[in-house]
Amino acid sequence: MNWAWVDAPVVIGRHSPYASLEMSNSLQSDAHLRSLVVPTLFRELDDDVRDSLLAKAPLRRFDDGQIIQQRGDDAIGFWVIEHGTVKIGQFRLDGDFRAIALLVSGDSYGELALFAASPRVVDAIADGQVDLRWIDGNSFERAIQSDPATMRRLVGNLAAQLQEVLDLVTGLGHASSLSRVAAVLANMAATKRIPVMIKLGQQELGELTGLTRVTVNKCLAILEARGALHRHYGRIEIVDFGQLQRAAQA
Repeated sequence: MNWAWVDAPVVIGRHSPYASLEMSNSLQSDAHLRSLVVPTLFRELDDDVRDSLLAKAPLRRFDDGQIIQQRGDDAIGFWVIEHGTVKIGQFRLDGDFRAIALLVSGDSYGELALFAASPRVVDAIADGQVDLRWIDGNSFERAIQSDPATMRRLVGNLAAQLQEVLDLVTGLGHASSLSRVAAVLANMAATKRIPVMIKLGQQELGELTGLTRVTVNKCLAILEARGALHRHYGRIEIVDFGQLQRAAQA
């Protein structure tokens, strides 16, 4: 695996990606929005715990399309995204990557395998250049082992993440193509102010829904005709969240 060490300090403060659970509206128009609603585990930690862990965490940089982790890797820590977008999913036997989630600055991943003391079960690749902080598993356990309240929050967070993924998988198996596309877009826009611009191409949306680009394009055309969104090159503008929700639940 090729990655670059970057000698850079962690900046903690109001301009840090870890300082708030929400990205500013100006950033939303220029970046991916995460495809999951439930916050990832690292966001559940108290500020002082996050700051302490990040201060000791090395920064690693990955280029667009580069593999960050693979199924079967030992889980001796987890990643926190400092800048950029990471696709979580699995490589198929034919080499195609099937994304199941998009994560953004401030998100973390890999904690479940760490807690389970088992090898990783998903692959992760960089979507554009990505800067990540590596949180060592032993350091993380020392930071939380004496705080029962934090442990309870983390367990609750992991349970909520699992339920969201189970709901998503169930929906992919039984929902119509239109409702699958609408549901993914609704998740990405759920906590944002409308209108919001999502940087998401038809190929990526197809990966997240298990649909072909042709089918995704047809679904987007229907949603646009209903007034739920506007299509742009490489971007989707959500303008009516209610319409999107109704399509997702149909």
